[in-house]
Amino acid sequence: MSKVWMITGAGRGMGLDFAKAVLASGDKLVATGRDPERVAKAIGASDDLLITTLDVTKPADAVAAVHAAVERFGRIDVLVNNAASFYAGYFEDLTQEEMDLQLASALIGPMNVTRAVLPVMRKQGSGRIVSISSTASLVGFEFCSAYAAAKFALDGWIESLQPEVAPFGIETMIVNPGFFRTELLTDDSTQYASSSVSDYSERRAQNIASWKSASGQQPGDPHKLAEALITLVNLPELPRRFVAGADAVAMVEQKLALVQQQIDAHRELSGSLSFELQA
Repeated sequence: MSKVWMITGAGRGMGLDFAKAVLASGDKLVATGRDPERVAKAIGASDDLLITTLDVTKPADAVAAVHAAVERFGRIDVLVNNAASFYAGYFEDLTQEEMDLQLASALIGPMNVTRAVLPVMRKQGSGRIVSISSTASLVGFEFCSAYAAAKFALDGWIESLQPEVAPFGIETMIVNPGFFRTELLTDDSTQYASSSVSDYSERRAQNIASWKSASGQQPGDPHKLAEALITLVNLPELPRRFVAGADAVAMVEQKLALVQQQIDAHRELSGSLSFELQA
């Protein structure tokens, strides 16, 4: 029996690869984006496809998109929270407005869409919610404080959501990709901090040059990630987390080893903090 997928940010980047893989698998797709004409042009025509407007920062858009999906296909089996933005820069350079915009797209946006989808999945007694996060949700990177803040929070929210919705037959999965060759680092997708504290000038220039030079050279193949996503969603049980890419696995393993070292270094002090037992 074919599944009904709903993918945010389906008109470009990783979301477009996901959308094409879903249709190629024979499943049905609700492809969303802020510009539905762009989404339609990117994906092409299909009887199994519904394209609808969705700016994830607008709760009313999310409700309308979910209503349209159910009206067309009768259900939503898989939600992929993919849409996000990237505000790069040192924390002191980033304005509060830029921080708010980062959180709005990469954290509050997925919350808006998930909140709209959950009643449908609860009524069905089943559903799978896949949230595209990042290695920046597990490892903090210089020049990525806004993005990491949003992605760390995304992971914490999804981990906490899972036991809340599990009794209704709903499963969640966090995907932590490494560097994939998408449009994320292009000038159209990466927003650099608008202000500049002079003490960061040299490092800022180095970081911007590094990010720009990495665009189009990332090792990960987004088409293969899309195929992997189909494989995982079709498993009898959805994994709670998928660390995607050899570079991501290496970074996360390094972080886990570092955390273990930090625990071991002060284990005795940590263990001495309980109330003393009364005689």
